[in-house]
Order: sequence, then structure tokens, then C-alpha cells
Amino acid sequence: MKDYHISKHNSFYTIGLNYKKADAKIRGKFSLNELAIDSLLIQAKGQGIDGLLVTSTCNRTELYGFAQHPFQLIKLLCDNTLGTVEEFQEVAYVYKNNDAISHLFKVGTGLDSQILGDFEIISQLRQSFNRSKKLEIANPFIERLCNSVIQASKKIKNETEISSGATSVSFASVQYIMRNVPEISTKNILLFGTGKIGRNTCENLIKHTANSHITLINRTKDKAEKIAGKFNLVVKDYGDLQTEIRNTDVLIVATGAQSPTISKELIYTKKPLLILDLSIPKNVSDDVTELPNVTLIHLDHLSQMTDETLEKRKQFIPEAEAIIEQIKEEFIQWLETRKFAPVIKALKKKLKVMKDEELNFQSKKLSDFNSVQADIVSERIIQKITKQFANHLKGDDIDADNSLALIQKVFQLEVESK
Repeated sequence: MKDYHISKHNSFYTIGLNYKKADAKIRGKFSLNELAIDSLLIQAKGQGIDGLLVTSTCNRTELYGFAQHPFQLIKLLCDNTLGTVEEFQEVAYVYKNNDAISHLFKVGTGLDSQILGDFEIISQLRQSFNRSKKLEIANPFIERLCNSVIQASKKIKNETEISSGATSVSFASVQYIMRNVPEISTKNILLFGTGKIGRNTCENLIKHTANSHITLINRTKDKAEKIAGKFNLVVKDYGDLQTEIRNTDVLIVATGAQSPTISKELIYTKKPLLILDLSIPKNVSDDVTELPNVTLIHLDHLSQMTDETLEKRKQFIPEAEAIIEQIKEEFIQWLETRKFAPVIKALKKKLKVMKDEELNFQSKKLSDFNSVQADIVSERIIQKITKQFANHLKGDDIDADNSLALIQKVFQLEVESK
């Protein structure tokens, strides 16, 4: 990457772990909340890293950035999570340059999601970029790459059916409930946690189960009340959690806490209780399974569901991959133009020096010299000359390196290095 004048570091890396090799417990150790991501980005900036993107979802934690060696990024991750380097190496992957770019395209377009075609990741990538930009650690490469991935995601969603049917873990959880809980429309359902996954699950429950016995609990009650008002649901105080669990048939937990919020001590039930934990790290203690009548399902189980909808989606993978290749190629072409950007910039600077010298000479020589008009004309000529050189360098049949060397030699350019 050093030839592209993007970063002072030589290579672009993706380092991370996901659901394919890391179970929920390990993913929980390496998960990052918003404060931890900010801390990581600030620490990276302090270490001289000049382009970094961080994502952490229930299915994956990944860093995309420039570094001299991938261990710089691995250490940043381990410094800001509960995971160790040894644990990371057991389940991790590292991609470099073009492979790292390709991986981000697959992630952002739902091809690498635990449920094929899940497009929730793209909004998370957008948020990740905005966070990096706010902290001034998103260079032009990161910005252009993110925009290209977002473009590919939109095109795939609009032009293929890879996202038809269920598109998320939240829908899969409702699908599981409908298949495993008889007479679901008459059961009591308690949703604990009304973040994004909780909201989506709530909407899917109402849409597909025709159940009017749904109760919401959230640590911040007003957030739950906003959703309840939309769907005419019941909201209870956080202090009523234990009582409500006793009365419920299905408990859905999506609190997003860093440690379990539901333990064996909270549960007293004489009837079957299905608990779905949609959180990373796990928000339900494993010890609840020691209780009679309690069934615990974690999102890893839900994501492994293979139904007709998912099988149908696989047919559209080639179409999606073709779209990715097209937009990735456009990104690579833009990247190639970065090779000669410093030379074009130096050429423009040199031509402007020539212009200023000549205009200064003519203004002294001619009494009626129109310096304003001459400046406008000269600037337009400079723009056309530099554009001509840039178009020449973009040509497929051009040896760009030799052309750049010739331009530098002819105009005696001093090219700024990154």
C-alpha cells in the first residue's frame, strides 16, 4: 500500500474473530462496547495509526486498519477487551491488503453473516466509520472503502433476492418460538431489553404471532414506553423483573450488558419456560438450565437454523458476488489513481509557479495588462493540462511508473512523500 500515498504504514489489515471458529463465550471476551471502541481508537491514534475502523457485533469483532505489522492491531484489541493474545490466536484470522478489502466487502454485504443476507451489519459499519471520522482516524482510503461497501450492499439488496424472507437473528428467534411453542398467540411473552435487536424482535413477534400478551422491561423505562406506545404493549418497571419472569412462558433477553443479567436465582416457575438469549456477551447465566422446565436457547443455536428461506437465498450468491466484483474493481481503479496523485499535485504546483512568474513579468511590461483576466485563463489552462496528464496515467495500456518518472524529470518536480 505504500505506493498509494494513503498511509505512512505499508499495509492494510483486517484482524478479527467471528462465529465460525469463536463460540459465544470467546466472542464475549473480545466484544467492545462504544466506550471501549472510542478508547481503542484514541489509543491507536496516539500510537501513530492513521486509518482504523472497528466493528463489534454479536457475531464478530474486527479491526480494519493500516499498520506496520498486524500484531499492532491485535494488541490494541486485547488491551481493550478481556481476551488474551493466546485466545485470539486460537480462533482468529488476519487478512492483508486485497484480501482485507475483499473480506470487508463480504462482511458488509451479508455474505459472511451468520444468517446469509443479514444486512443489519451495514448500519453498524456506517456507525463505525462515523466514529472513526469523529476521532479523526479515518483517512481517505477508509472513507472510500466504506462508501464502496455501502454502495455494494444497497445494490445487492435492491437487485437480488438474497435478503428475501428472514434477514436477522431477531426474525430467526421468532421463527424458533413459533415452531417450538404451541398456541403461541395465547402465551405470555416477556421482552427484557429494548435496544435494536429487542425492537426488531418485538416487531417480528407482533407481525407473525398475533400475540397481544407481550410485556416490555428495560433498565431505562422511557425507552420501553416508546416502543410500547407504538404497539399498545404493557411496560413494567425493572424492579418487577422477577415477578414477570414467574408469570411468563417465553423470556427474550437482549439487554446488551457485559455480564449476565438473568441468573438461576431470579427464576421460580412451575410451568415450561423458554429463554432466548440474543446477546453477546451472554446475558443469561448457563446455570438456568439446572432448573426443571427451563429451556435456554442462545443466538448461536438460532443462527444455525437452515430453512427453505436460507436455501433459496444461496441461489443468489453468484449475483451478489458479481456486484461486489464490479464495485470492488471501481474502488481498486480509484486506488490506482492515488499512485500518481502526488505527481499531479506537484505538476499543478509547478505550473502555477510558472504562471505567477509570467503574469508578474507581463504586468510590468504592459501598462494595460489585465492581470485578473489573464489569471482566469491561465488557471483554466493549468486545469486542462493536469487533467490531460491524469487521464493519460489512467490508461490501461500505459506504463504509469515510466510515465510518472518522465513527468517528474521533464518538469523537475519535487514530489512530497507521505
